[in-house]
Amino acid sequence: MTTFRRFRNTDPPALADVWNEAHTARGAYPLRTPALLERWVLGKPYFDHDGLIVAEDDGRVQGYALAGFAPTPELDALSFADGVVCSVAVRPGDRRKGVGRGLVEQCEAYLVRKGARTLRAGPVWPQCPFGFGLYGGTNCPGFLASDPDADPFFRSQGYAPAGQTFVFQKKLDQPLTAADARFGLLRRRYETQILRAAAVPSWWHECVWGTLDPVEFRLVDKLANNLPAARAVVWELEGYGWRWGFPSAGILDIQVRDDLRRQGLAKLLISQILRFLQDQFFGICEVQAPADRPELVALCRAAGLDQVDVGTTYTKPVPEGMQVPLSRPTGWTPVSLGL
Repeated sequence: MTTFRRFRNTDPPALADVWNEAHTARGAYPLRTPALLERWVLGKPYFDHDGLIVAEDDGRVQGYALAGFAPTPELDALSFADGVVCSVAVRPGDRRKGVGRGLVEQCEAYLVRKGARTLRAGPVWPQCPFGFGLYGGTNCPGFLASDPDADPFFRSQGYAPAGQTFVFQKKLDQPLTAADARFGLLRRRYETQILRAAAVPSWWHECVWGTLDPVEFRLVDKLANNLPAARAVVWELEGYGWRWGFPSAGILDIQVRDDLRRQGLAKLLISQILRFLQDQFFGICEVQAPADRPELVALCRAAGLDQVDVGTTYTKPVPEGMQVPLSRPTGWTPVSLGL
């Protein structure tokens, strides 16, 4: 008979096995060692043993589910009002037995007990306490369409789609053709710089990105004392490359100065990044674009990237019967971490 319990420190090897059996689609990082769980999940400063629910039958782990909380709007603390079901995995042989449903119910009960007033399934930036680095690729896009069981499962649990993120990729084993008539003039004025990424902009970035060591690409204005005009962060997608068959990299946080938008700078920056990655023998570059940012979606297509997947995040209100009075503040500020 299936029973549910909180995470134990001896669980990581079994959880890694469940992960590898359950997450076989293109968007999951193969766990070659349980140490990756320490890096991307267990080592988070807000990780709570009670939020990682394990399902087992006579001591054999059947599956798990992981829940956490979104940040405050300032990205400097947790908001216990916003709960997120970040991951659900059940061994193939234990599916259709109510294990997944039970895991989600246990997660919901944990989140509501802590003060959640809204429930989300599928981490998406910035509502992504866990998931980055292990699932979804470059960023957190929600649950991917390449996992065909995710959408019907969460709909059956009362969740409704609340947003989509398009996943674009460019294969770099072929010639790059992102020509633009504006590039000639832009190259005369703007120079590309590659440098180690500056300090992360918030406590939440530090928590989510963890030990990530990204590179920053900048376009600087040569006529204005090298003032930055556009920037993007690039990181190596490590284990995703094993899944996709090529060394891979992802582009995060593309920004252009407000007074310089719609002049082709973002497209030029992406083309420069693609050429650099190609020269470094990367085989795939990925960019994710939320559907509610049509300018970024259009940029990806204009730069010659192909849509390969789409992620969906789901929400549902806390059922009235589950609501409990708040027992703690809705915001949680950590002890100083020296940031």
